[in-house]
Amino acid sequence: MEEKSRRRAPGMSPEQRREMIIRTALPLVAERGMAVTTAQIARAAGIGEATIFRVFADKDDLLDACVAEALRTDHVLAEIGAIPLDQPLPARLAEAAAAIDAYLARMGLVIGALHASGRRARPEPGAGEPGPDRAAAMTRTREALAELFEPERDRLRLPVDQIAGLFMGFVFSRARPAAGPDAQPLSVEEYLDVFLHGALKEGTAA
Repeated sequence: MEEKSRRRAPGMSPEQRREMIIRTALPLVAERGMAVTTAQIARAAGIGEATIFRVFADKDDLLDACVAEALRTDHVLAEIGAIPLDQPLPARLAEAAAAIDAYLARMGLVIGALHASGRRARPEPGAGEPGPDRAAAMTRTREALAELFEPERDRLRLPVDQIAGLFMGFVFSRARPAAGPDAQPLSVEEYLDVFLHGALKEGTAA
């Protein structure tokens, strides 16, 4: 009786239903790791638990799909691509850094929660969705960032793609600062000021 009373999402294809379940599961997995149950995910999605197993082989298959979704760069690339090029370069780069920071945080929450709750990466990619091509994802990210530097192409010391690569490394390094726990954290604006203008104050001899 309870199964029949649950609201259904009419008109969804199996792929749409799969995507909806993954979107619902992601925050639960980030919060509870392996402890999350398919019953909890079903309740949050407003569907019967049996519906999950119509599009996923088992719980591990769903968790694999959640990890694959957390690693996907589609959303962050779309956010970077939507940054207006008519605003100042520091503002453009601050938006890009914020988008990448949010992506890394989401990815870290999901993978970290699963790892902390005892799940280890499975060596065989047979179950769930295949992992993204990391090299291709990095290339697409660099290309998206390069677009942000295009209006300043003639003012750059290095080619656009190289500057974009340096900036990407700068953003990723912020996520894992190596200065130690006692180092004073810098704001994005302070990082960007050094990245764009160098470590020396204006007018200071090298």
